[in-house]
Amino acid sequence: KTTMAASLAAAMAAEGRRVAVVDIDPQASLSRWHMLRMARKPAATPIHLSSIAGWRLAGELERLHRDQDVLLIDSPPSVATDARLAMRSANLVLVPMQPSPPDLWAAEGTLKLAAAERRPFRIVLNRAPAAGRLRAAVQAEITRQSLPALTATLGNRTGFAAAFAQGLGVSETAPHSLAARELAALLTEIEALLA
Repeated sequence: KTTMAASLAAAMAAEGRRVAVVDIDPQASLSRWHMLRMARKPAATPIHLSSIAGWRLAGELERLHRDQDVLLIDSPPSVATDARLAMRSANLVLVPMQPSPPDLWAAEGTLKLAAAERRPFRIVLNRAPAAGRLRAAVQAEITRQSLPALTATLGNRTGFAAAFAQGLGVSETAPHSLAARELAALLTEIEALLA
């Protein structure tokens, strides 16, 4: 989830957009990624970071919506108050999950919250194997439940984690890799939904 948010942020910033990432996950991994990014020499494409949570979150999101072209919010994996507040301001809620039944079960709370908040949402298969019975079974279950999912998926590729560890996105570290092509396909699909 965090690695996907960072990769999307880096790719959008490289396109010339003003991008902010908002880290409301108590693990603060996105904030650490941003710290690495800011320390890079030469400097990476700037991305704004906000790590405000709690009662100040709604006001911060409103301010960022005015000042930035894109906001990507990395929320906690649990359905908490901050996640609800973030969802209320979202144009699209992405629910990344590995193609496994436990991940689908774990996503149910987030999917229900997005529906209750009347926010458009899409499941994104992340760290997905190229093929296999388990992936096919999970995709069949998503279809059976009529859950909206993106066609683009992100494979289980070390390039995503390697880029993240450097404060970068995979489109910056390996722009011609399969991981970068998967990310580009995901971004194209997201942008089409938001157009």
